[in-house]
Amino acid sequence: MAQPSRRRKPMSEINVVPYIDVMLVLLIIFMVTAPLLSQGVKVDLPDAAAEPIDPAELQNRPPLILSVDSAGQLYLNQGEDPEAPLTDELLEARVAALLRNTPGLPVFVKGDRTVSYGRVVEAMVLLQRAGAVKVGFLTDPVAVRRAGS
Repeated sequence: MAQPSRRRKPMSEINVVPYIDVMLVLLIIFMVTAPLLSQGVKVDLPDAAAEPIDPAELQNRPPLILSVDSAGQLYLNQGEDPEAPLTDELLEARVAALLRNTPGLPVFVKGDRTVSYGRVVEAMVLLQRAGAVKVGFLTDPVAVRRAGS
């Protein structure tokens, strides 16, 4: 007598456990690397109710950001070491070279709220002498106040 063959019933479900494992690994990787991606100099920006920057302007190239810390030192986000302070002459030369190579590069100033206004104006004059035509200021958005506060 022939034995009846036992065939498995086709399974119509997808095993999602490996996908969940991969997703959790990626989540951990992003959680660890995200804080490391924030770069630049620590600057306590003033609050202002200004219009946000148009993202379309920044799509093709990263903007040139001049940071002025609370001690009045100048930093440029592009170059060999963005976290090394620059002298006024070196800053002017670097900005002039960058603007010559990429005309129309957006230029922003990120000044600490405690630095003197005169130092920020000096930094703006350096940018102007280097060839920056249009310069914007970076600020933090104003916190929305609740009614009754």
